[in-house]
Amino acid sequence: MPTPKKRHSRTRRNNRRSHDALSTPAASLCPQCSEPKRPHTVCPSCGTYKGREVINTGDMD
Repeated sequence: MPTPKKRHSRTRRNNRRSHDALSTPAASLCPQCSEPKRPHTVCPSCGTYKGREVINTGDMD
């Protein structure tokens, strides 16, 4: 594999890395409990998805 003949400048390196930043994950509010949750997933706090309970989050006492 060939090696570079010239060193790239800091500007050129930083311009190449300008698209590498991570974006914040998407979040929406749960219509049942108004807690933030990931879209298209079960709400971790109340256990509902599309208006029906999928996971029982109550205590087992």
